[in-house]
Amino acid sequence: MNLKSGSLYWPTTLPNPPRYPKLDRDLTCDVLILGAGESGSNVAYHLAGKGLDVAVVERREVGMGSSAANTGMVQYANDKTLTSCIHSFGDAGLRFYELCLHAVQHLLQLVQELRIDPQVYARPSLYYATEAKDLPGLMAEYQALAAHGFPASYWDAEAIRRHFPFTKSGGIWSVGDAEANPYRLSHALIDHAQSRGAQIYEETEIVGRKHLANEVHLWTKEGHRIVAKHVVYAAGYEAQAFKREKNAVLLSTYAIVTNPVESLVGWPDRALIWETARPYLYMRTSADGRIIMGGLDEPTTDATKRDSMLPRKTEQLLLAVQKLFPQITELRAEYAWSASFGDMHDGLPMIGRYEEFPHTLFVLGYGGNGTVYSVILAQIIRDLIIKGSHPDQNLFLSDERPYLHEWSRPLDPTLPGVPPTLPGLQTSSPEWS
Repeated sequence: MNLKSGSLYWPTTLPNPPRYPKLDRDLTCDVLILGAGESGSNVAYHLAGKGLDVAVVERREVGMGSSAANTGMVQYANDKTLTSCIHSFGDAGLRFYELCLHAVQHLLQLVQELRIDPQVYARPSLYYATEAKDLPGLMAEYQALAAHGFPASYWDAEAIRRHFPFTKSGGIWSVGDAEANPYRLSHALIDHAQSRGAQIYEETEIVGRKHLANEVHLWTKEGHRIVAKHVVYAAGYEAQAFKREKNAVLLSTYAIVTNPVESLVGWPDRALIWETARPYLYMRTSADGRIIMGGLDEPTTDATKRDSMLPRKTEQLLLAVQKLFPQITELRAEYAWSASFGDMHDGLPMIGRYEEFPHTLFVLGYGGNGTVYSVILAQIIRDLIIKGSHPDQNLFLSDERPYLHEWSRPLDPTLPGVPPTLPGLQTSSPEWS
């Protein structure tokens, strides 16, 4: 699958990354993880050192799949707003937002354990109304966030004008978010997993598989056999090539990275910025003072068509940056890429568990908050493999989640009350270990 095209920025930030051997023999392990991007590296991080023989195989090099095209926005808020989540799923929608907030906190805390700096930094966020007609929905979202204790405040047009060089009719200012370098993060987590005993193999492509009663047999392109008790597919959007998930939808997206900017005056705390329009534009800064902007999604999976639009999308994204920050002059797009992008019809990421793939889990962290989803899903997969269950698994497992869709209730936008309790749903914070 052609995941991305163009000039990528993130690999330039780690010019001499660790390299791992190609698998050149048969292998037996407890857990085999397919993929070493953000999803696979998170699963490896959480399983390594837990008394299991863990192996990771990556058909490319670590972090060079979709993660190399991720823009690294790390937020507890999602493409599907809290009001929409509660309306769709009741208390489960609220729990989803709680898990996202805990995942951001966990990501910020684990940095001190890693030998490779993943460039993860705490940042606030501004979520502004694209048009005045979006204000009622934006206010309802703020009320829902505030009612349930999320760290958010409402900014009117005057407050935005005081802090930023642009004018918007209203916005939600949130703390508790972050930014990450997804390429360095993948390498840092894989490096940590290897230090705790995980085996890592690059340029190792799986071309055959057979599911038996108590194990899974897989074969590499060179004919080596891997026998595993559990298999975790963390192949991102490429997983759809051999197991189509009906809840998933694939699109195309675009991003640019500018030249380093001398001054970011008028950009308070280097906040993440995004908008209410769908599809939306979003932007952040990099560790070396560049501006990263993405969006302009297109409903196509045709790589040729996707890539043909890259020059025009690059111009549009650069103009959007200049419109918001006119005081920043001499901007140019030094890096620009197009990429495949996945989402879920119901707005929640998923762990695929299918009868025809026994002893196998699929990490489907699709959506605009993939870095956060990778953390949540890895925590759940860890407990499913080690303990056999996780208290929040019914939000994410494909064979358990359908019951959530039976819960739908109107949410009064003027008074977001406490949603009904679903049986068996954990409401306390999970143990992030």
